[in-house]
Amino acid sequence: MRISLIQMDVDFGHPERNQQRVKEWVHRAALEERADVVVLPELWNTAYDLKRLEEIADAGDLRKWLGQLANEFGIYFIAGSIANKKDSGIYNTTFVFQPDGTEIASYSKVHLFRLMDEEKYLQPGEKKSLFSIHGHLAGSIICYDLRFPEYIRSLALEGAALLFVPAQWPVPRLNHWRVLNQARAIENQMYVVAVNRVGEGGGNQFFGHSMVIDPWGKILAEGGEKEEILTVEIDLDEVNRVRKTIPVFEDRRPELY
Repeated sequence: MRISLIQMDVDFGHPERNQQRVKEWVHRAALEERADVVVLPELWNTAYDLKRLEEIADAGDLRKWLGQLANEFGIYFIAGSIANKKDSGIYNTTFVFQPDGTEIASYSKVHLFRLMDEEKYLQPGEKKSLFSIHGHLAGSIICYDLRFPEYIRSLALEGAALLFVPAQWPVPRLNHWRVLNQARAIENQMYVVAVNRVGEGGGNQFFGHSMVIDPWGKILAEGGEKEEILTVEIDLDEVNRVRKTIPVFEDRRPELY
């Protein structure tokens, strides 16, 4: 499976500009990088312009456009996350599409990050997300969710072999970003595909360092601090090999914890 991570800057509070840039990036990933799967960062449509979300958040058209983009380029599309406006409020939501453009999953961020005032403007999600890519189960979380190992373990226990992590993870917590992504890969014996944005916005600076980590915790690829496409070929059969070598899931004793 060939996965392209789009590590891009996001124009603060300008969804139309960001949408055009996403199409350009996806075009490159699909045609130049020959990606089977393309992944975007968190809140790429609005960035963290939270005070204006009622005005600029998407109410459905963007979701349809993302499906059309997946179909146009014939890719599995983990479309980062967008500010998604519903009758019940605004959610930070990931949508997932298969190559014919059909939406196969959605996930709204469960854990809202108080340091960036998310809880003041966003509604928390209430369900997990699992979906199939080429016959392998995958899960999606968003940014701050990475700090909740029990949540991610629950995805692994349901069969997830691959975890997608769209993020806007700011300076100065690069060490946390790297260590937490590696830890989630090692403890769950899964691939972790973590896509972080670059650039500045809303008083925050974002450092990139998008990465793909294998089930042993090895960083297969890591981006720098500028815009780029990071493309990696992974072998999902490696997950079963690792889980047989160190049978963590068989040796669990949840009755004690």
